[in-house]
Amino acid sequence: MFADRRGPLAFWLGSLAVVIGVLLHVPAFLMARAMHYRMAGMPMGTPMLCGMACILTGAAAAAYGLLPKQAAPQGAAIHERIVAPEDAPLTVWHWAAGGALAVALVVDIMKVSTLGFVLPGMRAEYGLSAAGVSVLPFAALTGATLGSFIWGALADRYGRRATLLLAAVMFIGTSICGAMPSFSWNVFMCFLMGASAGGLLPVAYALLAEIMPTRHRGWSLVLVGGIGALGGYLAASGFSALLQPHFGWRIMWFLNLPSGLLLIGLSPLIPESARFLIHIGRPEEARATLERFGSVVITRTEAWDEEARLDHSHLPPTDLRFLGTTVALTVAGLAWGFVNFGLLLWLPGELIAEGRDMGLAAALIARSSLFAAPVVAVAAFLYARWSTKGTLLIMTAITAAGVLALVLQQSAVAAAENPLLAPALLIVGSTGVISILLPYSAENYPLRIRGRATGWVAGCSKAGGLICQGLGTLALVPALRVSAAAIAVPVVLGLGLIARYGRETRGRDLRELERVVAETR
Repeated sequence: MFADRRGPLAFWLGSLAVVIGVLLHVPAFLMARAMHYRMAGMPMGTPMLCGMACILTGAAAAAYGLLPKQAAPQGAAIHERIVAPEDAPLTVWHWAAGGALAVALVVDIMKVSTLGFVLPGMRAEYGLSAAGVSVLPFAALTGATLGSFIWGALADRYGRRATLLLAAVMFIGTSICGAMPSFSWNVFMCFLMGASAGGLLPVAYALLAEIMPTRHRGWSLVLVGGIGALGGYLAASGFSALLQPHFGWRIMWFLNLPSGLLLIGLSPLIPESARFLIHIGRPEEARATLERFGSVVITRTEAWDEEARLDHSHLPPTDLRFLGTTVALTVAGLAWGFVNFGLLLWLPGELIAEGRDMGLAAALIARSSLFAAPVVAVAAFLYARWSTKGTLLIMTAITAAGVLALVLQQSAVAAAENPLLAPALLIVGSTGVISILLPYSAENYPLRIRGRATGWVAGCSKAGGLICQGLGTLALVPALRVSAAAIAVPVVLGLGLIARYGRETRGRDLRELERVVAETR
């Protein structure tokens, strides 16, 4: 799956250089053991500077090995018809690819979740105020938002697999955030970390949508997404409980190294999209990929391949044929970000302000979180067996009910009678929405813009959190009841827009969308 014979050598040597660059930072971290790994104010020695140079050089070499030098001219003639994997049976290679992409989603979610576990230790080490330390998650979400936009567009230009692996290599390089001696360096590296990890989510969904057979696409997308979300949260909390008492908060960033290496080690299981290979003029590789996944390959020397003739390379997601859907998914993504990175983060503080102690507040949230796992299973079942659009509407409606319950649950009587109602509805609804939103986005756009469209929706979901973190940084967060009332507006608006402009994608062959777009050009 490399552009030429030099590709594998450049990629693996580049990846090795990045790993060496990270390891050159470890001695400085270990030297701080006597101070419980507090490195504030320590100088950046020569090994660390050399490590940074290795990381930059290695990332460039890996990019050289992964990215194709030049795409084939648009509409290039390919005198074959290759049946895409819509009609293929589910094989062991589908399971393997789905598992590898689930790892990518776990890594993405884990890094965002880790922020909450490192902030207390970081604040204590650098002597920061609550508003001062909030700059870090703001920078991380800014990077993740931009990363979703940028990597999604790169996936349409250079391929899903190449973009995913390059993001993983750069993510490994950001492990050195754990050795940065100043808060400003931590903020900068956390921005880069978010930018690199932000590319994993949309690209993984776009690729998974294109390799899964139609009858298995719906449930597999939602299930893999749910595993990624729950796995990311569990990994962040589990590693924090296991490692932070012994190694401090910095160890959480060094976990980027093994998690990124795991994803790269699984790269042989991750295929390139056959449609993309056809698009850039590599039909033999497309044929080999499809045969590996159990698809039928038909040769037709008398006609051009129908899919190869479709040219949407300059077709933006804002094209009028997709404008309604894009607006609906954009608002839904923003609303989810407001709920997940706003209300759910502010809720524990509100419970404590109501007079509940820290342990009880945490217990209420934990008990509410127990609903998340079965929600993913239910969402996957409904998405695959009933209706994709209908399932998204139900989960959005549950989220809206949770927001409205939070508005009404401010009286002492209501809070005492139903302390779990609002948290449970919010967690169930937001878990269901995020497990469906990006798979649904990937199924609503044609090949040439699928990556950037999915990246756009993913970026908007993080942009909602970015706005909430910005308000926290500026100490402008209103009372929870006011916040919930304000957030109810985009949640309900998103519900209405999806009902009006959403498409039903259950059982839909993705080639149908390609043909419809071609016929309306």
